[in-house]
Amino acid sequence: MIARAPLSWPGIARLGLVQSALGAVVMLSSSLLNRVMVVEYAQAATLPAALVAFHYAVQLTRPKWGHGSDMGRRRTPWIIGGMGMLAAGGVLATLATVMLRDQPVAGLLLAIIAYAMIGLGVGACGTSLLALLASRTAPERRPAAASLTWIMMIVGIVVTAGIAGRLLEPFSAGLLIKVASGVAGAAFLVTLFAVWGVEGNAIGQPPATGTAPSADFGTALRAIWDDPRARLFTIFVFVSMVAYSAQDLILEPFAGLRFGLTPGQSTQLSSVQHMGVLGGMVLVGVGGHAFGGSGGFRLRRWIVGGCVGSALALAGLAAAANVGPGWPLQPTVFLLGFANGVFAVAAIGAMMELAGADGPGTEGIRMGLWGAAQALAFGIGGFAGATGVDIGRAAFASDAPAFALVFTLEAGLFLIAALIATKLSTVQQPQSSIRGALA
Repeated sequence: MIARAPLSWPGIARLGLVQSALGAVVMLSSSLLNRVMVVEYAQAATLPAALVAFHYAVQLTRPKWGHGSDMGRRRTPWIIGGMGMLAAGGVLATLATVMLRDQPVAGLLLAIIAYAMIGLGVGACGTSLLALLASRTAPERRPAAASLTWIMMIVGIVVTAGIAGRLLEPFSAGLLIKVASGVAGAAFLVTLFAVWGVEGNAIGQPPATGTAPSADFGTALRAIWDDPRARLFTIFVFVSMVAYSAQDLILEPFAGLRFGLTPGQSTQLSSVQHMGVLGGMVLVGVGGHAFGGSGGFRLRRWIVGGCVGSALALAGLAAAANVGPGWPLQPTVFLLGFANGVFAVAAIGAMMELAGADGPGTEGIRMGLWGAAQALAFGIGGFAGATGVDIGRAAFASDAPAFALVFTLEAGLFLIAALIATKLSTVQQPQSSIRGALA
């Protein structure tokens, strides 16, 4: 990759549109189709959960996609190709969902193919997008850039969910296919607009000349793993994201079982959490530069603060499990969302910073390694949280101690992640650079 001028704010915002498009299609597969399978088509809840976990497992290919984009001269084709695969996977997943009722075997086989395509598409597009942002964003803009792109992803999810929900009334299989195809097609077109010319060349023009790493994938991955800071950050991403995702599938059941909230009320509680997440993201985006610290790891204090705040909020939820009605549940959930938002955007900003630690040309495989750790953690975290509650309810014959135990374990993981983050600024890159190993 040759050196180019840093992205302008409009350029960063345009790439943020790709995150919006990603969020829209992923929402389709992980949320809308989940509900349709279980409610409208009376499938076991295990089926969509297994398919979503499978798409996370497929994302373990992220380092390979990142290395591929490093080996090329431009990342735009990888972003477009990945989005095309993701969009096609989203449409096929919808067709598979419709088929499950009358042709269960064929529908399941098609669903497996579709969710594999979704995982591959997210991996190729998302990894290359983050690598492009990391390589082309000025260091002082990275906290705000991470905040902006992730806010745009959430906006994409919220807007798509709202529009799709209105268009699907009254529900029918044919209408579901039309809406899903519209979402996928719009996401692909938005991506084409977003990346057009941002890398310096219009789509279809000859690639720019420059240098790219020449090592094979295995050598490149071993070289990254031999960097103590990259290795420690990978461990941090995994631990923190397990803690981050473990409450995803249990918060609304917790609100219903311990506080008697109706489905509508528990959905509103999730909205409160997302408002907190947005607030935390905005705070890091605005304050990340002014109060980010100095040296090679500017966002460490924000990451540590977000992890500790998340641990405190989860400790509050553990207490809420024991107290039940009367506990200020909404403020506690808002605090959890806020701390999660601070931690998540600061971690993404740190990824962007550390991705270019060895100079241009290795951002993709670094982002791929951390993206794979995140995907694995999300798959494990959601499953472990739900399973932990089931085991606890069986062991204690009561809801309160089961939820309290899981929330306490999550808090402990966040504290471990905070401890790891404090070590990141003290770990030095080996004297022999990674780029030397890749040469």
